[in-house]
Amino acid sequence: MNVKLKGFILGAIAAATYGTNPLFALPLYADGMKADGVLFYRYLFAVPAIALMIILRGRSFHVPRRQIAPTAVMGIMMALSSLLLFEAYNYMDAGIASTLLFVYPLMVAVIMAIFFHEKLSLSTFVCIAGALGGIALLFKGGDGGTLSVTGTVMVMLSSLAYAGYIIGVNRPGLRQVPTVTMIFYVLLSGVVLFGCKTVATPGATFAGPTKWYLWGCLLALAILPTVISFICTTAAIQYIGPTPTAILGALEPVTAVLIGITVFGESLTGRDWVGLVLILAAVTLVVARGHITSTLVRFRRLFPSLRKLNSASGKKNSKE
Repeated sequence: MNVKLKGFILGAIAAATYGTNPLFALPLYADGMKADGVLFYRYLFAVPAIALMIILRGRSFHVPRRQIAPTAVMGIMMALSSLLLFEAYNYMDAGIASTLLFVYPLMVAVIMAIFFHEKLSLSTFVCIAGALGGIALLFKGGDGGTLSVTGTVMVMLSSLAYAGYIIGVNRPGLRQVPTVTMIFYVLLSGVVLFGCKTVATPGATFAGPTKWYLWGCLLALAILPTVISFICTTAAIQYIGPTPTAILGALEPVTAVLIGITVFGESLTGRDWVGLVLILAAVTLVVARGHITSTLVRFRRLFPSLRKLNSASGKKNSKE
């Protein structure tokens, strides 16, 4: 399989699975669990799964000494992003929070352009504008109500932390660390951080859900939006880079909307459908960008330019 195509597929899977966070988190909130506890068990259950993958793949748990600190920083950024997003669920609808999170592709593109001098193509600007336009259409509530300022700030900071993670794991040093090994220590850092936060918070406990079947929600959180999403995200970044991977994150709010329709019986307005189409079109353009260019070049070569034809005709006439 083509490396870029593989990267696009992995990026799409990462975004779609990460968009399932509300599906499993909200039932746990309804049962009385707090964000700290949900995330502690989410990361705790994910660590053994990643460790097993490392063993089965014959990878090493070793990380070069000079990469220990950067890896720990990546763990802190991912944990911070998760915590802020899950806390924002307490201030606004989870679908809106997941939708607002999608500003991180713009943050990635801007940071890469400013600090790493990455040139942004016109198609990239078009994709970002189209996707954000679609997000804006999905975001505007039909009742005209305003969003919580606290919740909005939390989501924006979560988005910034996630953008930092996407850029950080693409740095030359960290790219040398195997994907599963990187994710193992990122998740382990999260377990330590959320464990310490729970201990330091008055009244907080490590109590799990009260209903046995809700442990399935914690397990699903550990597997889908954590193990699968984190691995696919990191691998996609290494295959196609941070900016395309970030733009593919448009599938996150799309997933949240589809979950709302199929699971919670929500309906879409005409404006919502237009927003979805814009997002999907932007993602499709990113994926097909290289293929479109090569196709146009091949098509162009079928028709020689008039200048060349006139030049050839003039030479023929002069010879006659």
